[in-house]
Amino acid sequence: MRHGIRRFLPIFAWLAATTFSSAVVAQDADWPQWRGPSRDGHAADQNLMESWPKNGPKLKWQFSDAGEAFSSLVIAGGNVFTMGADDEHCFVICLDSSNGKLIWKTNVGRASKRRDYNQAWGEGPRATPTVDGDQVFVLTDLGVLAALEKSTGQIQWSVDLLDQYETEIPKWGYSESPLVDGDRVVITPGGNPFMVAVDRTSGEEVWSSEGIDQPAHYTSVIKAELDSLTFYITASESGLLGVDVNSGKVLFTDDSTGNDIAVVSTPILEGNLLYHTSAYGAGNTLLSLSVKNNQLHAEQQYHRTGKTMRNHHGGVVLVDGVVYGFTKVDGGRWMA
Repeated sequence: MRHGIRRFLPIFAWLAATTFSSAVVAQDADWPQWRGPSRDGHAADQNLMESWPKNGPKLKWQFSDAGEAFSSLVIAGGNVFTMGADDEHCFVICLDSSNGKLIWKTNVGRASKRRDYNQAWGEGPRATPTVDGDQVFVLTDLGVLAALEKSTGQIQWSVDLLDQYETEIPKWGYSESPLVDGDRVVITPGGNPFMVAVDRTSGEEVWSSEGIDQPAHYTSVIKAELDSLTFYITASESGLLGVDVNSGKVLFTDDSTGNDIAVVSTPILEGNLLYHTSAYGAGNTLLSLSVKNNQLHAEQQYHRTGKTMRNHHGGVVLVDGVVYGFTKVDGGRWMA
């Protein structure tokens, strides 16, 4: 085992099914992409146990050959998917969620080395797979975007973002989790073009963004809709960015939460209110979005930088009008 972080431990542990009530059906329990079904940190409504047994739920199974990674887990159709790395390869694995048995393991690129980017905090892939339909989409820490057949793990296509777009690996490796939007996959190579959409069946480019020349940071794109206008939202060192889904043109920008070190958290949109936060003194901001003459406008409601939410890693979750998360204020603390 090389030095690095494998989620919490180098072993997956699965708690007994008694953690959930029998009323949960498979699709309700699915967590098919980064931050869940809607990329907002919320699970689908389920009938969960209100308390655990006195001695806790029983261990149902464990899996100890997941490699090294920061990638989290996704669950779809009774299977668990994640990424890992050994000394030579970056790979994707699929497990049976009922017993932890390995269904398939597919190498999707070479393992990263310390010369590739800053690995002082650990090695291995950082992104989380996205499962949609009969495909699994992944991005390696070295920038290889690939589509795999869900049932077999067979690679359908792959694109090396470095070769294709002559860009650079972010300082701490590519960390974005691919967004699947209908017949396309949206990803951020960084530079110019900053963002691209590729065909999900072939990997061929559908469009590349216009008017943005920013390095890729560590934020995953979300899709939004307001007054029949659909758009993508992400962030980089320049702050928040809104991009047209059909052309890749910039619709709005806001520099409140930008910084030149690491912008990580996934934006949150509820109604017409857009919230974002990052560390390194940037703080948090709330924007009010509006559509006028088919143009998207962003008006800042507040921007706070002091003893407030300055989320570095992990992101934040919105529940009933309250944002919950971890802030770097005073050396780090939980905040609502």
